[in-house]
Amino acid sequence: MKSLTIQGKKRESVGKTSTRALRNAERVPCVVYGGSEPIHFSANVREFKDLVYTPEAHIVNLELEGADSVNCVLQDIQFHPVTDEILHIDFYEINENKPVVMTVPVRLEGRARGVMAGGVLRFNQRNLKVKAIPSKLPDEIVVNISSMRIGHKKYIKDLRVDDFELVHPDNQVVCMIKTARTAIAIADDDEDEEDSEAAEDQATEAAEGNNDSAEETQE
Repeated sequence: MKSLTIQGKKRESVGKTSTRALRNAERVPCVVYGGSEPIHFSANVREFKDLVYTPEAHIVNLELEGADSVNCVLQDIQFHPVTDEILHIDFYEINENKPVVMTVPVRLEGRARGVMAGGVLRFNQRNLKVKAIPSKLPDEIVVNISSMRIGHKKYIKDLRVDDFELVHPDNQVVCMIKTARTAIAIADDDEDEEDSEAAEDQATEAAEGNNDSAEETQE
């Protein structure tokens, strides 16, 4: 999995006054759980641009002034309900031998046969939670939809592999191909054409039969 580095400073105080001062200085209050004790720190809001505003998943190498670096993953992030300003971020410290849960993006690969036939692709789960040791965490989950026809669905059970666990029920739908009006119209047109061709064939056969009867009468 991809990694990125964030430079931070440990927080001496975690009260509301200190937190407000950090945000006024364009710094984000954060905490790392999972170790022997929580690590409270802050970092400039620009440090999180490549971590938060991207669909990709990353392992974070957190470098704190005067302390050892810590490898962790993003667990939760709080935004201001109006301005979308980052208010607080929770991280979880990772250990190479200990499984961790994190969210990774889903990427659809290929062009579904059902879409080419006029169906509509519904992408229900663009991100999924996976559980694995850090070395087995995937950058993304790739789903090949080339063989999917109208009415077909891809479930969580279809994506399970040995390297990591998907923390979702087997019957949860990841994507599906739904019938569209255009697909129905195409099917109706095909039926109309088949009916017209059948009618023309019947008319031709009837005409040929009448001609044969007329010839026999003249003889």
